[in-house]
Amino acid sequence: MERIVKSGDGWRLGWNPEALEFQGLVGGDNWSIELTEGELDDFCRLLDQLNKTICQMVDELMDEERIACEAESDLLWMQVEGFPQSYTVEFILNQGRRGEGKWPVEAVPGLVQGAQMLKIF
Repeated sequence: MERIVKSGDGWRLGWNPEALEFQGLVGGDNWSIELTEGELDDFCRLLDQLNKTICQMVDELMDEERIACEAESDLLWMQVEGFPQSYTVEFILNQGRRGEGKWPVEAVPGLVQGAQMLKIF
């Protein structure tokens, strides 16, 4: 199996099953951080969960009402903030070397789609 890198406007995701410690990569235009396989799995799972949650809120919010939703695993914390159709994504690694990142509204649709297709969970 070979290395996979997906990228778009303001986001990057990578998967390298051959790497010894850090098989995953997440990043934006000017930053990136390598993730372990467990961290990448949690990142993709929590991002999908938060995306579904915020999209389900569309009927319960007034048009100008912003929302923040967060989810956490042992390995990382994530938050989406904004409106159901346009929100930012932020994460913080909870263990090991620590690290954090945030994607702007414009990058999120591609990031969500890329995370869903990066590898089969």
